[in-house]
Amino acid sequence: MNTQQAIQAIHSQKFQPIYLVLGTEDYLQTQVREAFLQTLQLSHDDLNFAQFDLEQDSLDSVLDEAQSTPFFGDYRLIFAENPFFLTAEKKASAPEQNIDGLLDYLKNPADTAILVFFAKYEKLDERKKVTKQLKKAAELIEVQPMKEAEVRRYLQQTLDNDGLLMERDAFELFIRLTDMRLSKAMQELDKLRLYAGDKKRISRQAVEALVPKSLEHNVFDLTNDVLQGKTEEALRLYDDLHLQGEETIKINAILITQIRLLLQTAILVKSGYQQGNIAETLKVHPYRVKLAMQQVRKMRQQDLSLLYDELIENDYLVKSGRMDKEFLFQLFVLKAAQQIKNRGKA
Repeated sequence: MNTQQAIQAIHSQKFQPIYLVLGTEDYLQTQVREAFLQTLQLSHDDLNFAQFDLEQDSLDSVLDEAQSTPFFGDYRLIFAENPFFLTAEKKASAPEQNIDGLLDYLKNPADTAILVFFAKYEKLDERKKVTKQLKKAAELIEVQPMKEAEVRRYLQQTLDNDGLLMERDAFELFIRLTDMRLSKAMQELDKLRLYAGDKKRISRQAVEALVPKSLEHNVFDLTNDVLQGKTEEALRLYDDLHLQGEETIKINAILITQIRLLLQTAILVKSGYQQGNIAETLKVHPYRVKLAMQQVRKMRQQDLSLLYDELIENDYLVKSGRMDKEFLFQLFVLKAAQQIKNRGKA
């Protein structure tokens, strides 16, 4: 069951005695938590609510709570966080858990308790008996990170529901700056919503002003400037990053990663690979591959290879103390620009 279906069922008070919320998307997990608390009209200090961290608390405490009679209510709500025993992980500091007790409870759960396991993991150890039995007995709610199309659809639906209009180029920038992560996007959207106010319109300028850029985002822009031969813009951005305290070696390392991704993408595209295949092969987010594919259409593989080799050589010269790091980086940008111009004349 996906998150939206689960939340609708919870709000309709179609409760199950046991739930397993599986996945790493924080925002969706929070939505599920709030749905339970709001529907049951419970707060965190309510006598009919309990929360346990199974890396510190025992399963026996969870099961005792589930089997206790509700206090002036129909249900007791129990959140059980971090059920590490469902994975292949070993937790040296965690208490010894009563797995047999849980297996017995799964066979005959209390009808006055709603027990929710929040498993913030990409996957579980399907070989374990307890994993198999829990997945069989529980209502499974998937909260894994969304794919690009799903994130776009979710954000657009949120904007529509709020009566907000985000300009197309603003939306694309927003998607990139939030790394296609729903949790981050929804957090940043709160600021943009307040900024838009009664105008209900979000411009690119608003996104640029309010959504912070990471070092990786800035180096992405710097890479674009270098590849387009925009010498002044690239050097200005480098100086800005330097003034903000970013080390040249670190900037160069991220730039190497960016150019390597472009070079690998160019090679795989030439070999007939599609976006999904490239993402799987390189173990990177599909959206990064999408952006890389857009960039390599304008570049020759030979040029990318030369730039990559020069960056690797510069990294060696700097780390071995043979040349000044700032001078080398500036020289690289100037050489890259000249290379781009020469290509245009060819």
